[in-house]
Amino acid sequence: YFPPKTPAGVANLYERVERMGKLEPLFVDITWGAGGSTTDLTLELSSNFQQQFCLETQMHLTCTNIEKDSVTAALKTAKENGIRNILCLRGDPPHGQEKWEVTEGGFANAVDLVKYIRQTHGDTFGIAVAGYPEGHIDHFKDLPEITPEAYKKDLQYLKDKVDAGADCIITQLFYDMDIYEQWVKDCREIGINVPIIPGIMPINTYAGFFRMTGFCKTKVPQHIKDSLEAIKDNDEAVKKYGVEVVSEMCKRLIAGGAPGLHMYTLNLEKSVLEILTNLGMLKDSSERRQLPWRPRISSKPEDVRPIFWAN
Repeated sequence: YFPPKTPAGVANLYERVERMGKLEPLFVDITWGAGGSTTDLTLELSSNFQQQFCLETQMHLTCTNIEKDSVTAALKTAKENGIRNILCLRGDPPHGQEKWEVTEGGFANAVDLVKYIRQTHGDTFGIAVAGYPEGHIDHFKDLPEITPEAYKKDLQYLKDKVDAGADCIITQLFYDMDIYEQWVKDCREIGINVPIIPGIMPINTYAGFFRMTGFCKTKVPQHIKDSLEAIKDNDEAVKKYGVEVVSEMCKRLIAGGAPGLHMYTLNLEKSVLEILTNLGMLKDSSERRQLPWRPRISSKPEDVRPIFWAN
């Protein structure tokens, strides 16, 4: 999930998270916001997901526009609220800034951030890092694809993040399964042995899909491009096709040994629900966890809470 821009959007997100939480995901994510722009709201959402919804929450933390003291404070808040999982990222440049720059008194990259968390908190937090099956975009901004030399450099940097203390890898979105599978093999060959969780982005709209894949320079197989082009003016047909093609991807990933699937929901639920249904990954509603209360989001701190509310 990502932090909404308006109070109404936040309220809608809480309602959606309550519904989707009943599907019993292994964990949920909340992003840090482009350029570190949503720090306070990310902390608030993460804490409520963990405390009120009893969902294992992974909070994103980036190096963009943030000093070490602010990271220390964010980790303290996370720990106090029972959050034990952090996704460490360098982050994107702030809006309007083309090149990423180190913040004075901050961290140069995700390796530094992982090292700092391990040095200051030991094993308190589970740490995930990002992996890029097609290479990080910084290596080929002005090229059609990454060079072999840059690809090897990017793989080694991923290993550096793992060696610094990362517990698992979550990948950037992708749609070319052959590229992903080769990348996983390449990771294993250089000694990256932690779990690799593939990042899956459902196809919800024609324009949104190509905007996101264009921004990330994600390779889209020609058969997907052709199929979407033929139905681009029919939103329902696009969504239906997206569910079908992503479901088949996920089946192949699971058959290939993927330890799980990381869904980029983009704060939407319909396509995710249909994909998981196609995969047979949803329990019957009667078997799902039932909380003894409805989550209550309040701006006032609680003085009394029944003991069974504790997460």
